[in-house]
Amino acid sequence: MAFNPPIPMVDLKTQHGRIRSELDKALLASAHAGRFINGPEVAVFAAELADYLQVEHVIPCANGTDALQIALMALGLKPGDEVITASFTYVATAEVIALLQLKPVLVDVHPDHFTLDVDQVAAAITSRSKAIIPVHLYGQGADMEPLMALADKHGLFVVEDNAQALGADYQFSSGIQAKLGTVGHIGCTSFFPSKNLGCMGDGGALFTRDQALADRIAMIANHGQSVKYQHDVVGCNSRLDSIQAAVLQVKLKHLPAWTLARQQVADRYDVGLTGLDQVAVPARITQGSHVFHQYTIKVLDGQRNALKQCLADAGIPSMIYYPIPLHKQKAYASVDYGAGFPISEQLSEVVLSLPMHPELDESTQHIITQTIQNFFS
Repeated sequence: MAFNPPIPMVDLKTQHGRIRSELDKALLASAHAGRFINGPEVAVFAAELADYLQVEHVIPCANGTDALQIALMALGLKPGDEVITASFTYVATAEVIALLQLKPVLVDVHPDHFTLDVDQVAAAITSRSKAIIPVHLYGQGADMEPLMALADKHGLFVVEDNAQALGADYQFSSGIQAKLGTVGHIGCTSFFPSKNLGCMGDGGALFTRDQALADRIAMIANHGQSVKYQHDVVGCNSRLDSIQAAVLQVKLKHLPAWTLARQQVADRYDVGLTGLDQVAVPARITQGSHVFHQYTIKVLDGQRNALKQCLADAGIPSMIYYPIPLHKQKAYASVDYGAGFPISEQLSEVVLSLPMHPELDESTQHIITQTIQNFFS
C-alpha cells in the first residue's frame, strides 16, 4: 500500500513553514524597498556568506551554471585549452567547458566517494591542460590536497564545483581545515531551491581568495564593466536578484542547524540499512565532513531498478543521480575514450538517492528503511 501522503524527496514546504515569519519579513522588506536588481540585500548576503565560508571574496550570480562559466572566463583560457573533470557528474560541469570552446577531458571517479580519482587526473594531464574542475558530489569533497599539489606542479587552475557540498569541511594533512569551495583558485555553487542552501528561484555564487580574480569575476558577471558603460572585457549578464538574496540571508542563519540535521538523518539511515549485503551506505572521506545533499546508496546484484520501483509503489521517492555518465552522452561522445570509465559506468547502474532533508523525521525514515529491508528479505 502506498504511503499517504507521499513522502517528499525534499520538503521545502515544511522547511519554509518553520521559518515563515522570517521569510515573510525579508520578502516584504525587499519588495517594498523596490531595488530588485543589485539591491543592498545582495551585498549583505555576499558578506555574510564570505564570513561563513571564511573566504575573502564572494560574488553572487544568477545560477550555478553561470558561476562555472564565469569562473572559466575569468581564467583567460583560450579555445582548445583542456579542462579536466569527472565523467560522473551533472552535465553543467562539462557544458560550460564546451560552450567556451575549451576541451572537456573526462576522467573516472573514486568507487566509494564518487569524486575525481587523483591518479586518473594525473594521467590525463597534457601540454594543453589548463584547469581541473573537481566536483564535490552528493555533499562531500574530492581529495583536494593532492589535487592542489598536482595543479601546482603543472601550473593548472583549480575550479571547485561546490554546488552540492556548501558548508562541508576539508582537512589538510597539517590539520588545517577549510570550507570546500575555498581551497582551489575559484569555488562555484548553486542556490537552486533543492540545494542545502537554496533560494526561491535560481541563484549562484563564486568564491575566491584572490583580489584580482574577484575583480575580474565581478566585471565579467556585469557585462564586462567595472565602471558603468566602460566595458573592458567581454562579459555576460548574471546577477542574483535582490529578493533571492533576502531569502538566502534568512536561510544562511539556519544552515549549520540544517547541516547537523542532515548528518543525523544520514546516521539513522546507516543504522536502518544495517545487515543488507546488497546495499552499500555512503562512504565518508576521512579528510573532511559530509553535508549530505543526497544520501546515495549503492544497490548491488543488479537490483537497483527493482528496488526503485518497490519504493515508488510504496509512495517513497528515490532518484538516480546520474543514470548516464558524460562520456556516454551524445553531446560529449565525439571523443574516443577507449575502454571508457568502468567506475562511472558501474555507478550509473547502482546508485540510488533516498529522501534527504532536515525535516525527515524518525518515523518516516523507519518506513523507508523497513521497506528496503522487506524488499531484500
